[in-house]
Amino acid sequence: MAGHRQSKKFRYIAWGTAGVAVVAGAGIAAQTSMAATTWPAQKTYTGRAFDTCTAPSLAAMKAWNTGFYGAAAVYVGGKNRGCNQPNLTASWVKSVSSLGYKLIPIYVGAQPPCQTSSNPEKLTASTAASLGATDATDAVSKASALGMKAGSPIYLDMEPYDITNKSCNDAVLTYVRSFTKTLRAKTYRGGFYGFTSSSAKAIANATDKTDLPGNLWYALWDKTNTTTTDWPFGSTQYTNHSRGHQYMVNSKESRGGYTITVDRDAWDAPVAITG
Repeated sequence: MAGHRQSKKFRYIAWGTAGVAVVAGAGIAAQTSMAATTWPAQKTYTGRAFDTCTAPSLAAMKAWNTGFYGAAAVYVGGKNRGCNQPNLTASWVKSVSSLGYKLIPIYVGAQPPCQTSSNPEKLTASTAASLGATDATDAVSKASALGMKAGSPIYLDMEPYDITNKSCNDAVLTYVRSFTKTLRAKTYRGGFYGFTSSSAKAIANATDKTDLPGNLWYALWDKTNTTTTDWPFGSTQYTNHSRGHQYMVNSKESRGGYTITVDRDAWDAPVAITG
């Protein structure tokens, strides 16, 4: 998301399956019905959420627990994660969950080879599949260690890139498919954070939907708290509680004596299973 990845911006989403073709975008049934194991019931949150680079302190989360935001997105890992997370522990997850917050796990994995910014981890055509599997395995390990249980989603953060560059786009799609397939093999749901003009568009408009994310978190900074009226893709895509919308960025807000710069999100999609 803006200002949160690398030194200052971004995020991702994805999901997967082992040894079976899964088609994205058809809601809860498509996300679970072909899994080899019994899936936990999806935990869905519908309402307003926020995301910020560093998970706030527990004291700040208590002060912000006014009912305006019901969920918070947190960066669970990834080599391209931009901020340290001194507060993000299993104890923190348990405590904020007990306050009633829902949590949205984000993983900042490898970035596209044609992306102009420098990144600690970039994928290539030859490494996309292996990196996708390795990063998804790491994402599950990180989420699980925080107390985010099987059945939780993990949203892969993919920053903007030139989707008209076919070789670059093909490599990204290979990486995303591998990431999501590996997540599903480990009984974690996949999601994808991207921009409506580039990374999210590449996922939504891909001709082959196999193993693409089942949940799409789209960045469209129109300051409109909705996941429906401004949905920029096909009306039958990502229905049945599978959409998030980042609608405002860099909003400096104060509650209970704590000031945090956040991005605002309209949410109607899976959240972490905790506690």
